[in-house]
Amino acid sequence: MNNAEMTADGLLALVHHYNPKTNEKLIRTAYDYGAAMHEGQFRHSGEPYFTHPVSVAAILTEQQLDDATIITALLHDTIEDTKASYAEVEKIFGHEVAELVDGVTKLTNLQLNSTETKQAENFRKLFMAMAKDMRVILVKLADRLHNMRTIKSMRVDKQQKKARETMDIFAPLAGRMGMQWMREELEDLAFKVLNPEARQSIIRRFITLQRESGDVIQRITGDMRLELDKGGIEAEVFGRAKKPYSIWRKMEEKEQSFSRLSDIYGFRIITRSEEDCYRALGAIHRRWRAVPGRFKDYISQPKTNGYRSIHTTVSGRDGKRVEVQIRTRLMHDVAETGVAAHWSYRDGVRSKNPFAVDPAKWIAQLTEQFDAEDDHEDFLEAVKLEMYADQVFCFTPKGDVVKLPRGGTPIDFAYAIHTRIGNACVGAKVDGMRVPLWTRVKNGQSIEIITAQGQTPQVTWLDIATTGKAKAAIRRSLREVDRARFIKLGQELARSAFLHVGKEATSKVLRTAAKNMRLNDAEEVLARLGSSELTGREVVQSVYPDLAPHKADQIDARRAVVGLEPGQSFDRAPCCNPLPGERIIGITFRGKGVTVHAIDCENLSAYEDQPERWLDLRWHEGSHPAVYGAVIDLTIGNGAGVLGRICTLIGAASANISDLEFLERKPDFYRLLIYVELRDVAHLHSLMLTLEAEDDVAEITRHRDMNAQKLAV
Repeated sequence: MNNAEMTADGLLALVHHYNPKTNEKLIRTAYDYGAAMHEGQFRHSGEPYFTHPVSVAAILTEQQLDDATIITALLHDTIEDTKASYAEVEKIFGHEVAELVDGVTKLTNLQLNSTETKQAENFRKLFMAMAKDMRVILVKLADRLHNMRTIKSMRVDKQQKKARETMDIFAPLAGRMGMQWMREELEDLAFKVLNPEARQSIIRRFITLQRESGDVIQRITGDMRLELDKGGIEAEVFGRAKKPYSIWRKMEEKEQSFSRLSDIYGFRIITRSEEDCYRALGAIHRRWRAVPGRFKDYISQPKTNGYRSIHTTVSGRDGKRVEVQIRTRLMHDVAETGVAAHWSYRDGVRSKNPFAVDPAKWIAQLTEQFDAEDDHEDFLEAVKLEMYADQVFCFTPKGDVVKLPRGGTPIDFAYAIHTRIGNACVGAKVDGMRVPLWTRVKNGQSIEIITAQGQTPQVTWLDIATTGKAKAAIRRSLREVDRARFIKLGQELARSAFLHVGKEATSKVLRTAAKNMRLNDAEEVLARLGSSELTGREVVQSVYPDLAPHKADQIDARRAVVGLEPGQSFDRAPCCNPLPGERIIGITFRGKGVTVHAIDCENLSAYEDQPERWLDLRWHEGSHPAVYGAVIDLTIGNGAGVLGRICTLIGAASANISDLEFLERKPDFYRLLIYVELRDVAHLHSLMLTLEAEDDVAEITRHRDMNAQKLAV
């Protein structure tokens, strides 16, 4: 039956199929209540709006979910979009349903595709909502799936936004929760919007392939059943072509054309027992050649979301590869439903699946590494890493299992054991052999971490580490090392930012900023300001929202300095090249206007006995165009492509290179001056930090040529 026409009886029939003891009366009441509340509302397609909540409920019946979740689906838009209230929903349907509907409403209001920092905050809220009750996310995912299935009726710009958000957030979240079918469908629906030509091209190639080679799936399925029958193994075999997006991603990752891509078909063997899984594996490997490195046993080492299965890839005589997954029926239920298996019903009772994980424990595992004080960016990066990660399993010398994402290194292993071990790591042994810290660990290896007193994390470790926990801990440690320097610079930037709106950066003001920005204390504000993680404008705005200049208002470079006489022109002194955000002093020249120096410029000493020529000036607060020249003294390794990479980084930081001057050319290094055009001193600082983190950059300083200023009397 089409969900658009589904009646209460039709929905109840779906629920009865797996839960004969359902509270039929309450679901019918919810159906009628939702229909009444949405009366007169329509979707973009012209259908009555209530067809959407009914479709969401129908999707959730496929996962055999409990009554509270089905009722929540029917009511999930009532508090947000109709005259219904939390109190009324609670009165009619109970506290549990009211809390779930309220949770979905709050998630709907999150703008999940905004700036990185905001997006990280939203991920936090997302996980908080999940921690409270994961059924909120299950309803939200089903809501997004139905919206993506019917996205064609939306405006084109809205389609793009929704598709990008789906690809970046909801699809990987579904995958992380173990709902692989939903991840694949969400990805493919988003792919259809974001790159329709690529998707069509893959579908056309599939049709051509089927014409040329016949029904490959049916042929291989038949062969597999034959092999299993020979071995006396009772099992079901299913085959399918992978989704267009999955194939596209493989083509991109392996840089292969469709014709060279082999594993585009997947097969699933569902057995009666765990023992039969291994017997089936033996039968498949006897008949077809196993592809080295493509075997994974998630039965003996399950994923954290409860996923259990044996994965192997085999190749036939023609060299074509196929992927095979082998699991029992109970394992298959968890593989289809993921963490949602905890709420699944079978024959009117909560499913007693031994492989279903406790959602509360799963969430705790996922979020334990993110301390409350961690950076939003660290949190976001770690969550994305965790959601996309495939796992390898390695062992401590005592035999304890440590799970790492594929590509993990001994540094990740060290931090997985304890932050203290990670920070003190100086080397590692894999299976008894000393290895470099950047070695990628493999399944089944035994790893021993060598530590030393006084060791601290190195900047280069950020490139080596792959887990969010390790990266966050390394950054935290590096911040502590540079903290004093950042606080000092932050004090100067804060003083300047508040001065430009006529205020002072007092201790009390900075404490207020810390409170409003949910940071620990004033020192944390200054440290982040000094490390360019916060801007002066953001700090001012947190205390005086009405005084902070609007980011979009660009300051005219000819009027960038405050304190000049009407009609008085100015030039920046070429010796110190002062930038917006720095403290400045003006020196007047008869008939030539004013030359602006940085307050710490050595050449100012020449005018000490002429105080009448000094002008107290300051830069306009606000967004300056990137037209202010500065010079960076850079020593880099003499390797292929190094200078090109440096120039690309500078361009990516929105800085323009106006000139390059080589000071030294040696066999192993270059020293050069790079003339860049920047917005302000924070822009310079941010650029220098970016370059300093590069492995090929040996030394970096700001260059000031005191001989460039022609002293005038």
